[in-house]
Amino acid sequence: MRAAMVTAFGSPLEVADVPDPEAGGGEVLVEVLATCVPPYAAEVFSGERRYPLEPPVVPGVGGIGRVARVGPDATKLRAGDLVWCDSTVRARDDALTPDITLQGWSSRGEGGARLARYLHDGPFAELMRVPTENVYPLPAGAAADPARWSALAVHTIPYGGLLAGRLAAGETVLISGATGNLGSSAVAVALAMGAGHVVAPGRNRAILDLLADRFGPRVSPVGLSGDEDTDRAAMAAAVDGPIDIVLDLLPPQAPSSAARAAAMTVREYGRVVLMGGVGMLGGADLALPYPWIMRNSVTVRGQWMYPRTANAGMIRLIATGALDLTPEHVTRFDLDQVNDAVTYAAAHGGPFDRTVLIPRASRPTPV
Repeated sequence: MRAAMVTAFGSPLEVADVPDPEAGGGEVLVEVLATCVPPYAAEVFSGERRYPLEPPVVPGVGGIGRVARVGPDATKLRAGDLVWCDSTVRARDDALTPDITLQGWSSRGEGGARLARYLHDGPFAELMRVPTENVYPLPAGAAADPARWSALAVHTIPYGGLLAGRLAAGETVLISGATGNLGSSAVAVALAMGAGHVVAPGRNRAILDLLADRFGPRVSPVGLSGDEDTDRAAMAAAVDGPIDIVLDLLPPQAPSSAARAAAMTVREYGRVVLMGGVGMLGGADLALPYPWIMRNSVTVRGQWMYPRTANAGMIRLIATGALDLTPEHVTRFDLDQVNDAVTYAAAHGGPFDRTVLIPRASRPTPV
């Protein structure tokens, strides 16, 4: 098969012929049809993000594909099925606190690194070997545009955060980092899940206007100044009534003060979910006042990625039209254009802008 590989951090990806992967028991071999290229992929491949990838490696984060071969333990999957391949792989020998790797992308701790050495390669290739439990059938309608459905790699992340925050219908959610690629997805997903109102703070006025235009009065954009106290007051005043949940999706470059300003808008007995990258490249830790957390009975929790059940839930949200992928802008690249795709993704990381890698595609095609 042909695959795009990271051979060394800081070097362009190399496209080459490599041996086909062989799926064993408990695994599925999938022909990759489409995989999203994250806007920050260039930061990963340069080494700036310090991800624990071990080159040479075929990178990527999940993808849409067709089943080529199933193992003997598969009871429903069949060759030819259109599927979503979730990158979040959990070790099978500890159900309570499993080691985790994001196949072809990242891992957690030494156990996650060991798992990554076995399930080493991701979807920037014509074929991928995936654990059976990470393969999810898609509705027949997804076959019309697998590239558009590859946005599952984006939308399922904030969906996991909102599930962790126990979002209930009618509640008000504040998305910290709402103008980013993941943050804007979180706005759409929260509304699809039944949020009554979403507060969307950010510094980019054009993107704030875009969110307001797309989603209407259920979204309240808030322009940020960079002053922590001023911004906290502005976010809290954006809606009539309390903010029930704060979901933080700020990138590693954001200061902890921005995350703190957003978190401290939550109501008494409110929930704060941390999913972003604040502090991962250095800088001050997130310091939340002990008395404020305790006296207001605030729940603060972290959430890395999402539970397995989130995959089926997100597929249903899209299949039923609760989350509409139609307005998203999709640009396609083939494997030979992988470095162009990485560069393009970095320059087009705004809301609902997807860069997608597709084996055997011809030329980049905006849709």
